Amino acid sequence: MTTVYDIAKYILDKYGAMSAMKLQKLIFYSQAMAMVWDESPLFDEDFQAWKRGPVCPSLYEVYKGAFMIAHSEALDKLAADVSHITADHQKTIDVVVESLINVPAYKLKEMTQQEEPWQKAREGLAATEDGSQIIDKHSMREYYAEHW
Repeated sequence: MTTVYDIAKYILDKYGAMSAMKLQKLIFYSQAMAMVWDESPLFDEDFQAWKRGPVCPSLYEVYKGAFMIAHSEALDKLAADVSHITADHQKTIDVVVESLINVPAYKLKEMTQQEEPWQKAREGLAATEDGSQIIDKHSMREYYAEHW
């Protein structure tokens, strides 16, 4: 079974150092597009609608307090294994990452915050309020099938 750690390791190993925020958003968009194009999620873990955009809490805990992530050493300790990722999912990740890699992290955050899956999960919360509401995978698939 593929995990969010496998996906993070794949992206870091292939595309190099990036901010923790950028990694979260690239994985979020990769997850969404895998459900649209490949008709299956990359991994089972959920994203939550945090005030700074979608975050996968289990990945956040690995890099908590880090701004830039230069390598996947912490993921190796969690037995992250890119061989778990199917060829179709690798292609999806590559298309998503290559189309967004030059977009600054703050812009990716703003993009996700303007989109329905994050907004629906944040309903009833102030912009400055923390939240742990799950972003529904079904709503992600539906929204990105129409808008990507």
